[in-house]
Amino acid sequence: MWHDTRITGMLGIKKPLLLAPMAGSGGSALAIAVMKAGGLGALPCAMLSPDQIRQEVSTIRNAVDGPLNLNFFCHVEPEADPAREKSWLEKLSPYYHELGIAPPSAISGAGRNPFNEEACALVEELRPEVVSFHFGLPVPDLLERVFVTGAKVIASATTVAEARELEAHGCDAIIAQGVEAGGHRGIFLESDIASQPTTMALVPQIVDAVSVPIIAAGGIGDARAVAATFALGASAVQLGTAFLRSPEALTTKIHRRALAEAKEDETVLTNIFTGRPARGIANRAIAELGPLAPDAPAFPRATGALTPLRKAAEDRDSGDFSPLWAGQAVAFAREAPAEEIAGNLMKEAAQLARPSLLGRIRSASSARLKS
Repeated sequence: MWHDTRITGMLGIKKPLLLAPMAGSGGSALAIAVMKAGGLGALPCAMLSPDQIRQEVSTIRNAVDGPLNLNFFCHVEPEADPAREKSWLEKLSPYYHELGIAPPSAISGAGRNPFNEEACALVEELRPEVVSFHFGLPVPDLLERVFVTGAKVIASATTVAEARELEAHGCDAIIAQGVEAGGHRGIFLESDIASQPTTMALVPQIVDAVSVPIIAAGGIGDARAVAATFALGASAVQLGTAFLRSPEALTTKIHRRALAEAKEDETVLTNIFTGRPARGIANRAIAELGPLAPDAPAFPRATGALTPLRKAAEDRDSGDFSPLWAGQAVAFAREAPAEEIAGNLMKEAAQLARPSLLGRIRSASSARLKS
């Protein structure tokens, strides 16, 4: 059915579909649904404790057979910057007063855990078939220990240079994350996002630059987009926003409402919620504080500053201060079971992505490179 079977063969899945590991919105139920549809389930681990990860993995293993991806962040904990954080809290103080809550004297809680010794030991204990990383790769000794477990290692690249870096460090496959993607940018070699390429521009460039299979991510919401990425040389797709309205997702009521009401051009890149650029639906906080605020605390320290405002607003049924993560294909997200979404999407994509046509396109690309 699929012209390129490198990812399905490598990961042991029936369909070239990976669930995007969405921290806060994805859990065991969503992973199970996508695995039942023949794709690769994912568990985002950056916001979970080791015991929570163990419980989620146990739930998945008891419900369905198949490979599982555990996803981790690879950020470096920032150095303390009390002056910057104090200034940011002062900037937020009018909102605290408006919502009737006392401004904190200091930011507490980072909200995101980096891949460290404890996380690596957990991978060695749980033995997932796939381990994926965001914001680059772990330090060499930890990465080597992951490889020793036998797990396939994949990571996100937002540029060709990042893809080459990931391949040089042994990644088995690379996620080409276009700027349309929802949630955090996986950028790790530089900080400027102004020149970040789109998925349609990024995928063929990375395909031409590296030898490992490429997984396309970003702005892929229907079968046409899936087929298009295959034509450009991707071996699989990774989808997240498409599943956010499914009953299996952990998406909050306020977030679901925003997804249902969002117009096609209402997502933006912002750093105000966590300190790193991430794509979400525009709201009051983004409009008044960002979208990109140079004075926001470093990732992930910014999370603690807005968390009390988010809670107070959500208690009033408002998403004014909530990170409403979503990609540019938000208009294609629909309310349906995740297994149904995945099954129908890939069935339609298979009909569009005719092997003979994809073969001719890839042959033409190969000939161009040789010339």
